[in-house]
Amino acid sequence: MHYHWNWGIFFEMSPEGTGTYLETFVWGFGWTVATSLSAWIMALVLGCIVGVLRTTSSPWVVRIANGYVELFRNIPLIVQMFLWYFVLPELVPVGIGDWLKQLPDAAFYNAVIALGFFTSARVAEQVRAGIQSIPRGQRAAATALGLTGLQTYRYVLVPMALRIIVPPLTSEFMNVVKNSAVGLTIGLVELTGRARAMQEFSFQVFEAFTAATLAYVLITISIVLLMRWLERRVAIPGFIARAGAAH
Repeated sequence: MHYHWNWGIFFEMSPEGTGTYLETFVWGFGWTVATSLSAWIMALVLGCIVGVLRTTSSPWVVRIANGYVELFRNIPLIVQMFLWYFVLPELVPVGIGDWLKQLPDAAFYNAVIALGFFTSARVAEQVRAGIQSIPRGQRAAATALGLTGLQTYRYVLVPMALRIIVPPLTSEFMNVVKNSAVGLTIGLVELTGRARAMQEFSFQVFEAFTAATLAYVLITISIVLLMRWLERRVAIPGFIARAGAAH
């Protein structure tokens, strides 16, 4: 028994009534990009805040920030998505719970929140490591110039740390794109969801997932090229080179 290849399936009408299979793939591609970008922005903002808090001199602040990282990093992403989508509406007051259940594109918002919190814990670890890798002389110099602790973080430590950790942030950015496929489990019809729907309706499984694979490769290559350009633009002359040589 031989598999019947049919690449023309993409130009046939989808039983969902939303256009051709190719058009549904384009919509799935758009949902993947929107979910990934939204979650990445959320993760970057929260991760920077938590990462900074983990390097402060307050033991209680450090413990709380460490607890945040351990909580969201150690619970599987799929479990977090189920908690946000299925459990949270049952824990809040009935009116709010009903509103959450009837919210348009609820799967999208819940996927962004779950993926954002999950990734923010990983970003926080990178930010902490980046700040702690900066020579102590930088902080001492900022203090000597009369900068407050907040100003030292804002103008010296955080900008330098973010420049240092661009390569690991590139990996985290790509992980966000790949992890967005978990949104399928709560009803987000993104790229993987569209591929799965196509193979269920047409039984052209290889064409569907080949197209999805190529789309993911396109996104991740775009991220790599963008982050490499960014790394070259923000590199600290001499500093990154010495850090790389140390490894």
